[in-house]
Amino acid sequence: MSPDPAAATASDAAAVEPKPGVPGQVRRIPPESPLADILDGDARREIRVHDHGFIALVDVMPRLVPAGQTADAAIVQAARVSYGAGTKKVSEDAALIRYLLRHRHTTPFEMVELKFHMAMPMFVARQWIRHRTANVNEYSARYSVVPDRFYRPAPDQVRKQSTSNRQGGEDAFDRADPAQAATADGYLAYLDAVEAQYKTYESLLEQGVSRELARAGLPVSAYTEWYWKCDLHNTLRFLSLRLDAHAQQEIRVYAQAMHDLMLEICPVTMQAWRDYEFEAMHLTRLEIEAIRRVAADPTADNLPLDTPNKREQAEWDAKRARLGL
Repeated sequence: MSPDPAAATASDAAAVEPKPGVPGQVRRIPPESPLADILDGDARREIRVHDHGFIALVDVMPRLVPAGQTADAAIVQAARVSYGAGTKKVSEDAALIRYLLRHRHTTPFEMVELKFHMAMPMFVARQWIRHRTANVNEYSARYSVVPDRFYRPAPDQVRKQSTSNRQGGEDAFDRADPAQAATADGYLAYLDAVEAQYKTYESLLEQGVSRELARAGLPVSAYTEWYWKCDLHNTLRFLSLRLDAHAQQEIRVYAQAMHDLMLEICPVTMQAWRDYEFEAMHLTRLEIEAIRRVAADPTADNLPLDTPNKREQAEWDAKRARLGL
């Protein structure tokens, strides 16, 4: 009696198909719905920054998402495993993401990873590297020659030192004022002199000086580049700090470009972050007490804090202005 072809096919399939629950065997499980590339097949998405800089989004985890969805889906997936809930409507997914961010349940946001390639002035990179939760691999001036690229602000963007903030600058020098224009031009001439040392750097390399020593004389206005990978939660922390009006303008434009690249990747999360973090406000106990005092007495002319600290009072004055108090 000849063998049944159907039975033989079933037998062969059983021999190849791993049985569920068998240790050591890899099961290939198809997706529940069609998947799509979150970058739509793009190798990278890039925004130019400053004169020689750029920031490019080169990869995302998850790279494949259910068709019609974004990386927000990975946040919801991670959150719902906590209580075993199944698939929900998109509107319910958005509500869950907003709840998680509003109540600072941050772990699900760490399930999304973003990888960027960027070029920036070294002084910007030195600020950036303070965000220590990222994985970074930087261009090495020990192994390679530093390119002839230097940051140079526009003549009308040379800023004065702030009189109230030791860390930062404020308004640009007024080029309509001859004295201020001369100061700004003096700064630009200083950059010219520093950048001229690049020819000395090249000459020393040609004479055999090691790259690891020749680089020592290069200014922090020279450009470097790196790959920077970080989870979504800590990337949002970076944006909260570096998009702030008090951040240095040269790094703030990179943060804005990063923000713009992320909008299509996780739109629900980005809106929730703006609503509950970036454009929200933290109130201290002293500030809440001040609000209660004026609520009890609407005729009060001001809302002083119960503190002698002038900086704290100034911060409260800025919050009052935002609140219309």
